[in-house]
Amino acid sequence: MKTIMETSNTKSTATFTHLSTLTQYFIPFGNFILPLVIWSSAKKNSEFIDNHGKQAINFQLSVFLYTLILCLIAIPTLIYTIFKNVPFTAIVNVEAFFIKNLSTGNITAIVTIALIALLILVLLKVGEFFLVIFASVKAANGEDYVYPMSIKFIK
Repeated sequence: MKTIMETSNTKSTATFTHLSTLTQYFIPFGNFILPLVIWSSAKKNSEFIDNHGKQAINFQLSVFLYTLILCLIAIPTLIYTIFKNVPFTAIVNVEAFFIKNLSTGNITAIVTIALIALLILVLLKVGEFFLVIFASVKAANGEDYVYPMSIKFIK
């Protein structure tokens, strides 16, 4: 990671590109739309902004791909396991349903894998939040930053 002499305007734009990915918590797909708009409008002005914009978008696409894979592992497995061989009347009585059908004796290895996938998903989203903040600080300081485990969709 090298430090580049950049103007405060380019540093601010690069920082805002990273921080705009946090709009995902307020606007659906805001983590793709807003950084893409900022990056595409300012990438001609500076190589620094171009680099940080690519990093932010590549990281968000990577996190989306990882989230999709983890959800495809965890959700169907858990739904199938919870509802297999369970009559509808047992679901209506929620307390009895959880006591009888979700005991530790009914947890299999495949359910353990699904629960681990959910745990990894939670850790991924928490890590994403802190990495975006860290990348924003690096951009504000005029330093290049490469997100870990980011697939280079845009080169």
